[in-house]
Amino acid sequence: MKEDNLQNLEREQFGDNFRWGVSTAAYQIEGAFDADGKGLSIWDVFTNKRGKVKDRHHGQIACDFYNCFQGDINLIKQLNIPDFRFSVSWSRILPEGTGKINQSGIDFYKRVIDFCLESGITPWLTVYHWDLPHVLEQKGGWTNRDVVNWFSDFTSICAQNFGDTVKHWMVMNEPSVFTGAGYFMGIHAPGRRGMGNFAPAIHHTALSIAEGGRILRSNLPDAEIGTTFSCTHIEPYSHSSRDHAAATRADALLNRLFIEPVLGLGYPVNDLPVLRKLEKHIKPGDEAKLAFDFDFIGLQNYTREIVKSSFFTPYIGARLVKAEKRKVPITTMGWEVYPSAIYHILKKFDAYPQIRKIIITENGAAFPDTVEEGSVRDEKRVKYLQDHIAQVLKAKQEGCKVAGYFVWTLTDNFEWAEGYHPRFGLIYVNFETQERIVKDSGKWFRNFLKS
Repeated sequence: MKEDNLQNLEREQFGDNFRWGVSTAAYQIEGAFDADGKGLSIWDVFTNKRGKVKDRHHGQIACDFYNCFQGDINLIKQLNIPDFRFSVSWSRILPEGTGKINQSGIDFYKRVIDFCLESGITPWLTVYHWDLPHVLEQKGGWTNRDVVNWFSDFTSICAQNFGDTVKHWMVMNEPSVFTGAGYFMGIHAPGRRGMGNFAPAIHHTALSIAEGGRILRSNLPDAEIGTTFSCTHIEPYSHSSRDHAAATRADALLNRLFIEPVLGLGYPVNDLPVLRKLEKHIKPGDEAKLAFDFDFIGLQNYTREIVKSSFFTPYIGARLVKAEKRKVPITTMGWEVYPSAIYHILKKFDAYPQIRKIIITENGAAFPDTVEEGSVRDEKRVKYLQDHIAQVLKAKQEGCKVAGYFVWTLTDNFEWAEGYHPRFGLIYVNFETQERIVKDSGKWFRNFLKS
């Protein structure tokens, strides 16, 4: 998209029915980790282990959304943001993972939902955003096939308690990340490693995504039901056949591993042979159970990756060429700033005829924000958002069935293994005082949505 068109970027170009929102996650913002009967999640436990999170940061207080939600929702309203995506803490509702419901947890989310509606903001609920109850992890977590039943019960409870007021649902957030980082690399909760953990976690998660969709559809026939996937635009390091083959394997792992089973296409085994290790976990009838016809698919994109063949990298035979080594613009996360990535991802997933509608459920950037005279001048984030929204518009104008865009994230928050160092928010948070300051990016988004 030409620079002059970028300068004239306006909300009206997307049409009246395009959804605009901001996304959050329970563990990253709520705090109140043991308040009002809440049980421990795997992240409550993981953050207490030395060396797992930078500077031993944790989410025990985070942004204190549990106590400050009205003020934060008021800020969403002030920024003209019509849609708010947030998740439900499993262990806040079911402290033991299953069984007795904690009514205080149900009441909290009802207060959040009701205040959103009173404020003219549409709630979008994510059932699972990485915070498995610790007591279930002690029973094997996502490596235990019983997790499908545990998750089904949790989903049913959410539908029965919030379905009368919440009309937009997402089953899970980024399954490839929480299974890969948590059950293969060990860098996220619960900290497990190896293919012996990763393979069953993949299959049980995939089964749970589809079953969660069926449960929501059965309980809430009029609701809009989706699920979200992390997606990275992949390019080979060179024109060599080896690098192209490596890029294909990386794409199968990072982009196709969960979406294709959901679409009824099965796991991408032909392009990623290591997935044959799933076979011993697949029972008769599972292939049909993996598929579900979602109303929309949520895509979450931040960057692109350049992939090079690597004989010594087990299972995948590929490695990422880090953005720092390529001397390209990067964010605090070390991710390349490459706006065209979101366009390529939209075009890639739009090519699946089984997908009805696409919503960008996360896109944003972390930069080293500082407060100067009461303001946060985050010009890089403003440009990042402008450039990426322009690429979404380009895809839409070319006929892509993209129908929404959600910024990650509302407030600076706990960013998993990186702690509080990366700041993604439209709103700056002083984590010592809980003071909020709307950044220039938040002001730009407010004006864009008002246009």
